[in-house]
Amino acid sequence: MTESAASPIQKIETRLHAITWEAQGIHSFELRRADGGALPAFAAGSHIDLYLGNGMVRSYSLVNPQGETHRYVVGINRDVASRGGSRYVHDNVKVGDKLTISAPRNNFPLAEDAPHSVFIAGGIGITPMYCMMQRMAELRASWQLFYSARTPLHAAYRGGIEALGRSSGQQVVFNYDQVPGGKMLDLKSIVAGVAPTAHLYCCGPLPMLAAFEEACQGRAEGTVHVEYFSAREEAATGGGFNVVMSRSGKTVFVPEGKTILDALLDAGENAPYSCMEGVCGTCETKVISGTPDHRDMILTESERKAGKTMMICCSGSKSGELVLDL
Repeated sequence: MTESAASPIQKIETRLHAITWEAQGIHSFELRRADGGALPAFAAGSHIDLYLGNGMVRSYSLVNPQGETHRYVVGINRDVASRGGSRYVHDNVKVGDKLTISAPRNNFPLAEDAPHSVFIAGGIGITPMYCMMQRMAELRASWQLFYSARTPLHAAYRGGIEALGRSSGQQVVFNYDQVPGGKMLDLKSIVAGVAPTAHLYCCGPLPMLAAFEEACQGRAEGTVHVEYFSAREEAATGGGFNVVMSRSGKTVFVPEGKTILDALLDAGENAPYSCMEGVCGTCETKVISGTPDHRDMILTESERKAGKTMMICCSGSKSGELVLDL
C-alpha cells in the first residue's frame, strides 16, 4: 500500500541523457533533472510515471542503485501487446528530449532485514528485482535470483546481474524457456525449498504471477511480495452508487459503465491517476465509509478486508454510498 493515499502528484522536468540497449526489445532510458539538480531519493522497488507526448501516462520501475540521486534509469520492453506506451517511448523519444515524470512511489518495498530473499523474475519483470539485488548486495545480505527469459538475447541486464552474483557470492539462476530443451521455471520446487522466514518476490507475466501465488499459499502474507504490470481482472463498472467527497461535501453518482474515476473526471473533479488499471497506486484514496469492491493489484488481502483505502481507477462499491477522502 502506498504511504499517502490520493496525495498530489509531484512532477519533475527531466532530460533524456542516454538510451542503452539491454536485450532484444529492451532499452534502458537514463533521465536526469533538466535543471541539473538532484532528484528525490528512492528505495528499491520504486517506480516513476512518464508523461508521454501522446497524452498517455505509464509507470516504469527504477533499475539503478537506490543511492543515486543524479539520475533515474528505467528499463522498457517494446511489447507488441502493449497499450501503446512502450512503443511510443521506443519509437519517438530521443536523447536530449525533455520528459515530465512523477516523483518515485513504492508499492513493492524491499524487506531489508529479511534473513534471506528470493527474487523470481520473468522478462521485463527483472527491472525492480535488479534494483533490489543491488541494494541487498550493498547490505551484504543473503539472496537468490531465478530469472526466466525466452532466450539469452532476451535477458536484460544479464552481464551486470552475473557480476553482482559473483561479487556478492549469491546464487543467480538464468532460465530460458524458448531454447531447445527449455522449460518453465518450477516455481513449486523453488518455493518449497525456501525457509518459512525468507521473503519471496515475483514480477513478470500474469501466468507466472498466478503460479507463484499458488505456490506460496500457506506462507505468511508478509513474506510474499508480487508486482503486477497489468490488471488481472476487469475494472468495476457496474455503477449505481454515490460517491461523497468528504472534503468538499460534493456527491457524484457513478452510472453503469463507468468507474469511480471516470465519473469524477466527467463531473470536473480533479483526481490523481496514472495507469487506469490498479497497478501503480497513484489513485489510492482513503475510504471514510462504505464497502469497496476491490479490483486492484496492489492491496494485500488483509488491506482489502480492512476497507480503509482503495484504487478508484478500477475498484467500485458494494454499498450504495462511498464516502472518500477527496
